[in-house]
Amino acid sequence: MYRRRRTTGRGRKVFLGVAAAALLGGALAVGTGLGNAGESCAGLDTALRNNLNFIAGQRADPDALSEARIANRQAVVDLIQQRRATAGCTADVRADAPAPPPAAQPPAAQPPAAQPPADSGGSGSAGEDSTGNGSTGNGSTGAGEVVCKGSTVTLFNENAGPAASSGTFPIGTTLRVTNLDNNRSVTVRVTSPSGSCVLLNNAAFEQVREPGKFLIRRPVIERIG
Repeated sequence: MYRRRRTTGRGRKVFLGVAAAALLGGALAVGTGLGNAGESCAGLDTALRNNLNFIAGQRADPDALSEARIANRQAVVDLIQQRRATAGCTADVRADAPAPPPAAQPPAAQPPAAQPPADSGGSGSAGEDSTGNGSTGNGSTGAGEVVCKGSTVTLFNENAGPAASSGTFPIGTTLRVTNLDNNRSVTVRVTSPSGSCVLLNNAAFEQVREPGKFLIRRPVIERIG
């Protein structure tokens, strides 16, 4: 009689241990399921669409920083796509269609252009560009030392008069930068340090850049003072 009761008590302990393990496993399964289902597909889809719209806007109207902004947002898009895949989101999310451009208005009548006076051999030369800096057509005036050959020139954001920053020349150096693609020149003083040979600020860059371009690929840089 004693042996039988002892066996029954041991069987009860085994049964309780198996039941506890089963309950623990069920709790873990439920917790994992809730973790995966906690992501809202609607929220993830909205976040994805907003980032795709931002990237599309930067590509439609780029500026000097658009490439970096697009790279940052693309990393966010990739992360959202991973979370959508984990959450089981299947909607085909794309950027919104761009708004149609406004209807073109007929151009206003323009007065006839005035004819320039004939060149009488005065102080102006045929090589002078529209900035009045006297470029000779090959990007050099012969008045300064050509430096930083092979460098490109871009801009930094500064709302001030025409100026430059440089990692090659000390503050106070006077430079002339000529864009060979449109033969426009600007003379600037170095006002701050940078990591490039020459960076032009907004005001200086506007005087020499080509419309819609934020990089001067064929510059001539002269040190004149």
